[in-house]
Amino acid sequence: MQRPDPHILDSQPVIRQLDDAAINRIAAGEVVERPASAVKELVENALDAGATRIDVTVADGGKTLIRVADDGCGITPEALPLALSRHATSKIDGTDLLNIHSFGFRGEALPSLGAVGRLSLTSRAKGHDAAELRVSGGQLGEVKPAALNKGTVVELRDLFYATPARLKFLRTDRAEMQAVSDVIKRLAMAEPHVGFTLRDASGASGKGGDARVTFRADPETGDLFDALHGRLASILGREFAENALAIDATRDGIRMTGYAALPTYSRGAAVAQFLFVNGRPVKDKLLTGALRAAYFDFLSRDRHPAAALFLDCDPHLVDVNVHPAKSEVRFRDPGTARGLIVSGLRHALAEAGHRASTTVAGATLGAFRPEPAGGSASPMGALGPAPQAPEGSANRVYQYDSQYRREAPVRPTFGGQREAGFAETLAPDWGLPSLDTGPSARFEPVVEDLPQGTNETPLEEHPLGAARAQLHENYIVAQTTRGMVVVDQHAAHERLVYEKLKRQMAENGVAAQALLIPEIIELSQGDAQRLLDAADDLARMGLVIEPFGGGAIAVRETPAILGEINAEALLRDVLDELTDQDDSLTLQARIEAILSRVACHGSIRSGRRMQVAEMNELLRQMEATPHSGQCNHGRPTYVELKLSDIERLFGRT
Repeated sequence: MQRPDPHILDSQPVIRQLDDAAINRIAAGEVVERPASAVKELVENALDAGATRIDVTVADGGKTLIRVADDGCGITPEALPLALSRHATSKIDGTDLLNIHSFGFRGEALPSLGAVGRLSLTSRAKGHDAAELRVSGGQLGEVKPAALNKGTVVELRDLFYATPARLKFLRTDRAEMQAVSDVIKRLAMAEPHVGFTLRDASGASGKGGDARVTFRADPETGDLFDALHGRLASILGREFAENALAIDATRDGIRMTGYAALPTYSRGAAVAQFLFVNGRPVKDKLLTGALRAAYFDFLSRDRHPAAALFLDCDPHLVDVNVHPAKSEVRFRDPGTARGLIVSGLRHALAEAGHRASTTVAGATLGAFRPEPAGGSASPMGALGPAPQAPEGSANRVYQYDSQYRREAPVRPTFGGQREAGFAETLAPDWGLPSLDTGPSARFEPVVEDLPQGTNETPLEEHPLGAARAQLHENYIVAQTTRGMVVVDQHAAHERLVYEKLKRQMAENGVAAQALLIPEIIELSQGDAQRLLDAADDLARMGLVIEPFGGGAIAVRETPAILGEINAEALLRDVLDELTDQDDSLTLQARIEAILSRVACHGSIRSGRRMQVAEMNELLRQMEATPHSGQCNHGRPTYVELKLSDIERLFGRT
């Protein structure tokens, strides 16, 4: 099929000056991509006006109605027409486009929305009467008196009615509503001292007062960290707040604050990553790549960290005017911002020590399923039928009644003592098969309390407690003052060995092996220069490269720990990461993967019986080693159950 060449014209093209309506519709195409974009612009205007409460109402995903009401400073009646003019703003004077302290600054949002929808702007400034101005499809009406106590109400109906082709590219009402909710939540995180309400008026009479509240965040009180912690708990959930570490780090004029979750509290997708620059929500590859790099050594590739991080700096150090929707930024020194995120998060994770997320214990408790209320299940599983409970009793019995108790013979335990077993107590009258097949666990005698006057801390008062038993030659059961801890001995010791190997590598460097004949790799001059710019970093990891003329690169040394490798394939993988993210973790990942395998083979194996002294020593090393709460793949190395949780399992509370 032959297509006409669009660059071959029959006549001389004519340059035309577009009218204001067309200009505004084009601008709206850049600023207002979907209803969520309109909500973002209007809510940011409310925040810039000093609002303390913002009420957002949408209908049909924002396609038919968007209403944003605030209690900000308002607009005087004579300024309303100017507010709906292009490039008219009260936030900058135009002399310094880098010294920006507000969300908006271009003056394009209101006229763009008025060009593609039916816009109504009602406002009342202090000391003035309320006034209203309407614009439909770019046509301004007259300023009229209105009724309003304070602030501003912006109502946008029939979005894109003036450009109906845009409506065909919108998603379902549910998807658009989800996008609106996401925008509100991000802005609510950025301003924890401001109250937000989101209502869905779809199907409500008059699209008004009958709207359903889908999100509410009341103003938080307290200092920066307390207010932010409360706001994140209300948006991301209590579990995130319980398992998040407070972050506060500074480097070269940039300060990073916020909260980052423990590695064991990870997500299956990057849906809980929120980044802000000078209070502005952004989605920036540089910053998200730095967040990924900070957790690189603690999570497997299919898991993603959760964090809400705020970077604040002098406005002259960052350019926010690089994207129509202001969702991307450009730092004057991107390496400083990236290094701050990586080092700040790793330092906070190291200070967390052996701590693991509370969701691990929650999942463990959830695995304890009560027997069905119908009473068909046997107390001992499939070993035999359950006896009939006395008439009138409850289906679930938490305490033994005296009539169920039977005198039963005792059997020897692994420790040489004799005690009645659960199965033996029930077997004589319930017809259960004999379970006298030897113990499935070994226990250690309880260590007597330390004599008075000693300075040593009792083992139970340590964070991971005192070892009491070893189950299935793989799991250590420890007792603490608040409950119990179950440790996976292989996973825990594997992490300890891995951290030791990494520490030795950091102190001594990565040993390199020289190639007898350097490997020459042909690349484009741009790609070769990109690799050479990172040559010093690669050399520290044992990969030594040199220019070889033109676009050729000579590989002279490779990391000895990797053995024989395909240098060209490795370099191209590194190059791809440098091109995509301005940084590469490929080489480090391969080296640390080898260290991880070495640690796996050099750690305590499953099936090995440990003495009580060995188990307690393992627990003490875990308490002293950073990141010991998760194994090399991000899985937890231990589970802690509070005494109150255990008692609740048995109906004692």
